[in-house]
Amino acid sequence: MKITPIDIAHKSFGKKMMGLDTDEVMDFLQQVAAQMEALIQDRNSLKEALREKELSLMEYKERDQVLKETIATATQMADRLRQDAEREAKLITADANQKAEIITRDSRDSLKKMYQEVNDLKRARMQFEANLKALAQAHLSLLEQGEKYMPQMHLQNQTFSNNPNSGTGNNTRSTNISPLSAE
Repeated sequence: MKITPIDIAHKSFGKKMMGLDTDEVMDFLQQVAAQMEALIQDRNSLKEALREKELSLMEYKERDQVLKETIATATQMADRLRQDAEREAKLITADANQKAEIITRDSRDSLKKMYQEVNDLKRARMQFEANLKALAQAHLSLLEQGEKYMPQMHLQNQTFSNNPNSGTGNNTRSTNISPLSAE
């Protein structure tokens, strides 16, 4: 039987000659003591369970804190990595743009040199053609001058070969006069 505080407050003992019945009082005190012992044990086991729950709760709170710190650190690292990647990408892009600019400039310079060389070759060709025309005209002019003298020479050659005094033709003289040696 369970003893409640009301039972204790209203408990009455039978009277005997010398006062209260000691056996009843002793039985009641033993029941109260047993009940109190059980309550203390229950209380102690509940305190132990509560302490374990609080430890688990603290452990979970610590884990939660560690996770929060890990997430914060991971976020910071991700931000740092992103910033580093952006910085590196900007450097790579700037380097590529600079190299592209150098290549473009070199290509333009090369193209200018090629155009200059083509123009120089055209000028040289024109000069060569002009020199060749001048040389051809000089030779034509020499030939024309030579023709002025050649008909007379040609007539003289005919007279030598028609000459009856010439004999067998061994004495025929060939008069090849070069237009260059017309003096």
